[in-house]
Amino acid sequence: MTRVPTHPSSRRARRAALPVVLPVVLSAGLVAVLAACSAPASGDPATSAAPSAGFPVTLDNCGFETTIDAPPERVVTVKSSTTEMLLALGLGDRIVGSAFLDGPVPDDLATVPAVEEPFADQAPGSEATLALEPDLVYAGWESNLTAETAGDRATLASLGVATYVSPAACKAEGYMPDPLTFDTVFDEITEVGSLFGAQDAAAALVEEQRAALEAIEPDDRGLTALWWSSGDDTPYVGAGIGAPQMIMEAAGLTNVAADVHDTWTSLGWESVVEADPDVVVLVDAAWNPADAKIDTLESDPATREMSAVRHDRYVVVPFPATEAGVRNVDAVASVVDQLADLDL
Repeated sequence: MTRVPTHPSSRRARRAALPVVLPVVLSAGLVAVLAACSAPASGDPATSAAPSAGFPVTLDNCGFETTIDAPPERVVTVKSSTTEMLLALGLGDRIVGSAFLDGPVPDDLATVPAVEEPFADQAPGSEATLALEPDLVYAGWESNLTAETAGDRATLASLGVATYVSPAACKAEGYMPDPLTFDTVFDEITEVGSLFGAQDAAAALVEEQRAALEAIEPDDRGLTALWWSSGDDTPYVGAGIGAPQMIMEAAGLTNVAADVHDTWTSLGWESVVEADPDVVVLVDAAWNPADAKIDTLESDPATREMSAVRHDRYVVVPFPATEAGVRNVDAVASVVDQLADLDL
């Protein structure tokens, strides 16, 4: 998804979203330091230690073959979805740097200094990333791992840094979930647990989330909904095969953009007005808060006549809960609870 910056003065804005592009060319000194850190000297106990059981692990991740030699100890997370995944698995102590967070961490997740003070507000540059000496970069989007951001995957691998992208975010044919399902989300929890030697924690988390999902009683009134993620002149909305569709379907909502075969899509206001959804699901983000979206809907002569707008039928979901991850089940429960409170 492309971020669409808006005024950060809204009463819901928590931080400014200022794009930062850090240099991508690695200095010779930095490469030398990284190489020295990744290659133990002869006689060092690390060279004679027995390899961890089940490692190395090699997997095809979004079409890139990545190898993880041992459970990662120094991890850079990019995006809230990956950061919260490790926190939920009790692996927060492995995070040496977090970046591009989309909002505050939920109160029920114990956080760590590297998360409380991210080293980059946007996708980090390669020098800033490598300065943290990670053995793994865990990214929420494929675009977080390019020459312009944290570093392209092949270059990082040549420097001894493994990379892993959330499988739900893969875009290539044969790798992009079509559609995304909760099984895909749970599979990522399981896979990340195996990469860190935390299989028991992953199994417990999946069991807990499956039980919570099964306990949710979806709304049964046949309501239609628009999922407005970002954008002003043209809204960027949840389409038919991504996390928005997965969450709405589980909550009992019919997505007015479900026939668009994509995760998110641009949808003109004329189409939105014509669809006249019963409910509008508003994604609350620092760069495009829910309050600003409501102001837009209620000030435009066309949209303010929509049924959902005239009757204040809004459901709000925080941005970090809208991408595939450990907060999706909670998002479904929240949507259902908010629907029950609406005047319908």
